[in-house]
Amino acid sequence: MTIEWSYTVHDSLGVLALSGYLGAQAAGRFGGAVGWAAARGTGPLILDLARLNGWSVAGQHAIAEAALHLTAHGRPLALAAIPADGSLVPDAAQPPVPVHPDLTAALASYRSPANTSGQRQWHTTAWPQDTPRVN
Repeated sequence: MTIEWSYTVHDSLGVLALSGYLGAQAAGRFGGAVGWAAARGTGPLILDLARLNGWSVAGQHAIAEAALHLTAHGRPLALAAIPADGSLVPDAAQPPVPVHPDLTAALASYRSPANTSGQRQWHTTAWPQDTPRVN
């Protein structure tokens, strides 16, 4: 199983939403999505995990690697709506990764309105367009 992603640019940050399962098989695709998002935005990057079915240790490691990559480029990483089966526990060398209960809370922490006016969005072809969000 792999992941699908959707990336939305807000004025001062980006939101990378994931669906599917973030495991070892999806880590490469995830890393590519983070690199793609990093090249197209500025400010913090919020990973919206509300549609993620779960993650493995390899998936959590991929998120930790993304945090290192983004920090090296001056962009912090934050998580919204992590899977119920665990939390990201960075080691001492990892940058802090704030965790928010949902995307609304994450956006509020960066003072970005949750409305969609003036935003740009890209997504993979299989991104679930009609799937209701789970918060």
